[in-house]
Amino acid sequence: MGMIGFIGRRLVRMALSLVAVSMLAFTLLQMAPGNFADIQRASSGATGMAGEQMQAVVGEFATRYGTDVPAWQQYLIFMRGALTWNLGPSYRYPAQNVEELIAQGFPVSGALAVLATALALAISIPIGVLAALRQRSLWDTGSMFVLTMGNALPSYLVGVFLILIFSGWLRILPAAGWSGPEHLVLPVLALAVGPLAVLARYVRSSVLDTLREEYVTAALAKGGKYRVVIVKHVLRNSLIPLVTVSGPMLAALMTGTVFIETMFRIPGLGLAFTQAATSRDMPLLMGTTLFFAIILMVTNLIVDLVYGLLDPRVRAESGRKLRGSRNRRTTAISDPEADESQGNRTVGKSLG
Repeated sequence: MGMIGFIGRRLVRMALSLVAVSMLAFTLLQMAPGNFADIQRASSGATGMAGEQMQAVVGEFATRYGTDVPAWQQYLIFMRGALTWNLGPSYRYPAQNVEELIAQGFPVSGALAVLATALALAISIPIGVLAALRQRSLWDTGSMFVLTMGNALPSYLVGVFLILIFSGWLRILPAAGWSGPEHLVLPVLALAVGPLAVLARYVRSSVLDTLREEYVTAALAKGGKYRVVIVKHVLRNSLIPLVTVSGPMLAALMTGTVFIETMFRIPGLGLAFTQAATSRDMPLLMGTTLFFAIILMVTNLIVDLVYGLLDPRVRAESGRKLRGSRNRRTTAISDPEADESQGNRTVGKSLG
């Protein structure tokens, strides 16, 4: 019952947060100057839409929202479609619905985020562990210095350096596109640099804290082999907290591939979000914003549940809190004079 109640409260909070996000995004779009039609009329060449296409977009908008409909009614109509996963057609791509564009773009963004997170974990864990075991050594100082520099660089700047080196100078990898495995290398590397630095520093700090625990000292004092103690006790307990970091980081990468997808011309959800923002494509921009928010919230919920399953201390602490609250409620109900007598004794001691 405690777990069901926890999940229920989180779901209610998620629903309220999604409503707040949708209202804020819709309000900001309404306050922004211009609209989709004005931007398209101001554009020319390949960026603008033909007159017939513009009329089709205007007609579709009138069919879905009506003519001269107030903004609050437009918001309610959009949210009704969001609840039924019917977000309507995109202004920029009138032949496709928003949910179809999200279904097409999210697997691409998700693949980039998963590969970047996996690469960051595979590299950061051994670097962080070795830095902790060799604290204050040349490896520790040098690796942390390089990682700090990598963390300070934004992903799009790392992407520019990678393009200049591997596409411009060495000419061994394509600079843009999405037609083969070779197009994955540079964007995944650009996305993994920042998380790699954060995770490695986190692993180093976690291992150092675990090495100072009494059970590690006791295991070594009993004659346990150093390597066995490190693998069985230190690494096992140090890497569990990585779940709380890697989960939200994965969600952040899924929703933060905007610059990388735009730079490498990858047809993911980040590129669709960028195009929707620049052209004021309200249905696509609102749909992607809500979808990004859902991904972040669901990932955080899953991380909390998985962390409780992996770490028995969390379950034990939750059980003690639950039993303690039940005992307090039982005492208050069965003996209402207990709290009063206890309070009198406490006051008497303080006065004495």
